[in-house]
Amino acid sequence: MRVFVVLLCLIFCPLLPAAKNMEVYFIDVEGGQATLFVSPSGESMLVDTGWAGFNNRDALRIAAAAKHAGVKKIDYLVITHYHADHVGGVLQLAAKLPIRNFVDHGPNMETGKQTDQLYGNWMETQQKMGKHLVVKPGDTIPVKGIEVKVLTANGAEISQPLEGAGKPNDFCAGFKAREQDKSENARSVGMLITFGKFRMIDLGDLTWNKEHELMCPNNKVGTVDVYLTTHHGMNMSGPAAIVHALHPRVAIMNNGARKGGTPEAWQVVHSSPGIEDIWQVHYAIAGGKDNNVPDTFIANIDENCEGKYIKLSVMPDGSFTVTNSRNNYSKTYKAS
Repeated sequence: MRVFVVLLCLIFCPLLPAAKNMEVYFIDVEGGQATLFVSPSGESMLVDTGWAGFNNRDALRIAAAAKHAGVKKIDYLVITHYHADHVGGVLQLAAKLPIRNFVDHGPNMETGKQTDQLYGNWMETQQKMGKHLVVKPGDTIPVKGIEVKVLTANGAEISQPLEGAGKPNDFCAGFKAREQDKSENARSVGMLITFGKFRMIDLGDLTWNKEHELMCPNNKVGTVDVYLTTHHGMNMSGPAAIVHALHPRVAIMNNGARKGGTPEAWQVVHSSPGIEDIWQVHYAIAGGKDNNVPDTFIANIDENCEGKYIKLSVMPDGSFTVTNSRNNYSKTYKAS
């Protein structure tokens, strides 16, 4: 009788849908940023568009990653700041994929012919294609299925700690401030992306002093599972006061062959308490063997490369898998 009931259930009972993952693609734009998030709901968020030119190189790479992810439109395009390696590719991308919502920190505070052109292209594109959303610290970008909390924008940071954060940051001791950065880097939109218990941080190109303000004297963010290295792993960002306090288990470095991945910044990440692995988009030529991870963890080992990406898959229970698209090497990390 029991067997008969089981068979009836298998035939007539509706199958429960499998729980979906959050997918993240760290796309190679040669030392800029283009990070594609795909929520379990199917909505997408792209952070930055890489460079213009190069025969549509970066737009093509973003479109290829989107196709692999089953994404046919960008629901939210977040531009962290108005530099050529972050907003430069917007026109070329818009010619390949529809964009619904355009997110930024507000007006461009830099001037100059190239800067004005970049900002003009950005504003023209969003006026033609979608809605414009200006965010400030504390705001949430409404991507269905994940939480995207804005931590920094337009030179400001969250005034109050996030839930569960706010403890004194012992790594602030010995911090040495640097000359004030008046560039767009310091105005970067920085975000904490949460899916269940999983937490990942992306601070764009936020620079040294601003990172300190976010994390000192008290840590306003808490800890994260994955840290996308700030400013491509350049030594004008990423002090221990933030990296070590975030206590990441895995770091992703979106560097280029000759941009980012500087030995000083790499060593800060490498020495971070609790770090299990660093994954790099490129082998950093200036770093040599002592300041690069083994080739297994590097998506592009040659300077002239095919633009391979690193993929992050986050399961609903908080565990996650990182995959190198060059060699299909994957490693899974248990939920913290």
